[in-house]
Amino acid sequence: MLNEQDVVATVRRVELRELRLWVNEGWVKPAQGESGPVFDDLDVARIRLVCDLRTDMSLPDDAVPVVLSLLDQVHGLRRELRGLVEAVEAQPSVTKKAVIEAYRARLPDDD
Repeated sequence: MLNEQDVVATVRRVELRELRLWVNEGWVKPAQGESGPVFDDLDVARIRLVCDLRTDMSLPDDAVPVVLSLLDQVHGLRRELRGLVEAVEAQPSVTKKAVIEAYRARLPDDD
């Protein structure tokens, strides 16, 4: 877990002022420690992503929350899909086969 100063030292492309703004905007949601926000590895990865979006991709500030929201939705759907796959895998072979066949039947033809 890192404090604000540690994050700024680790992610050299972000300034303390920006980091605090991003936390206030809800772009990054660190845990709250005894002496302020504390950032985990996922928070640091998200901060790097915001840096990439704003600097490398020149995304305007009003578009950043939209992109972050869409990415969060994609990650949420991936978690749900992984849970569904695990549930199907836990079924007997006959049930798994029936689920796979029913799914394939719903796919559009490639013709």
